Amino acid sequence: MLAGAQPIWAVGAASLHRGGGICNILHTRARGQHGGVCLHGSRYWKNARVSIPPSVTPRPTRNAAKPWYRHKSRTVPLGVLSAGLVGAIIWVSTPWPAAMVIRGLFELDAKRTVTEMEAFAPTADSLQSQLDVPYGDGGSDTTFDLYSPADTTEALPTVVWIHGGAWISGGKQNVDPYVQILAAEGFTTVAVNYTVAPEATYPTALTQLNEALAHLTANAAEYNIDPNQIILAGDSAGAQLASQLAALATNPAYAELLGLAPALAADQLAGMVLNCGIYDVSGIPSAPGLGGYGFRVALWAYQGDKDWADTPAGQEMSTLDYVTADFPQTWISGGNADPLTANQSQPFATKLQGLGVPVTAVFYPEDHEPALQHEYQFKLEGADAQSALASTIDFLKSVTSSD
Repeated sequence: MLAGAQPIWAVGAASLHRGGGICNILHTRARGQHGGVCLHGSRYWKNARVSIPPSVTPRPTRNAAKPWYRHKSRTVPLGVLSAGLVGAIIWVSTPWPAAMVIRGLFELDAKRTVTEMEAFAPTADSLQSQLDVPYGDGGSDTTFDLYSPADTTEALPTVVWIHGGAWISGGKQNVDPYVQILAAEGFTTVAVNYTVAPEATYPTALTQLNEALAHLTANAAEYNIDPNQIILAGDSAGAQLASQLAALATNPAYAELLGLAPALAADQLAGMVLNCGIYDVSGIPSAPGLGGYGFRVALWAYQGDKDWADTPAGQEMSTLDYVTADFPQTWISGGNADPLTANQSQPFATKLQGLGVPVTAVFYPEDHEPALQHEYQFKLEGADAQSALASTIDFLKSVTSSD
């Protein structure tokens, strides 16, 4: 027994009923701490100045050897391991998680770019607009914004711009300031929405955009559109879609392959404006780095098939293989620091030129400074973006009757 301590059953502050299974908290202070004893060995407080009957076995001290089954496990808990395994399985079996990460990054950058462009957009009173106009039954996914010079009532050459975003992100709002700038130059301009992946897979976006063109030309008078002077334009994935719609309109064999009736006749297309696009997806499976990985995930989401490169649908997207001499005259560009320029835009321009299609190509030397990244044309604070914009406007006026 500890010196100066009383037997536990003699402590007046509490009574211990050995047969009743009741554990009492003893309010006996020893060096400012409470003590407590459980007859069943469930708890004891080592600083209590009370004696412990022989029948009560104290817990071992911190450094005492413990049986193996009493040691705390240093391995990853089974629940955490299982959750990680399930997460890994999901990550490799569906494009959704990675596609959502990429979408989030793209949309953050797009918001910054739109803010930059808005500083260069014309004043609201210089344009007339129709916003969120439906062209199909897909809700907000099948709407467009339309702009033309204020007070105009005449049919104008019309630029239909298809936004980018790797087929998995973006919206018409991302190009609204840019098409407003073009509208102020004497055009009707249209920024079109479509359903992005993985919410919808190929060829949903293509068929929706074809439907949009049908709606615009059928209601041309209402929208100040000259249906015989249509320019298809796009950036990144939007450039791929624009080139696909143009190939659909100018290559009957391609239309038959797709099983899709083109909304436009070849002679309704006055030209193309293509920025930083993708026209040959066959090289993307082996593309290096994070950019290559991102495009593989995006195409998996867009095609709905992890092995999209080996599918007919994957091959249909490569418009490099389906353009003909009837393809519209084209303005095409890409930045010198954008890998898609050397691998996509320049080969596409070369193919068109070889077919006899008039091409206005705006490319830059490899050592050009500043280095121009993907979608450089929207960074209007830069001199090169301003130069590309001026070149675009000159091209649009040269292929239409716009003054």
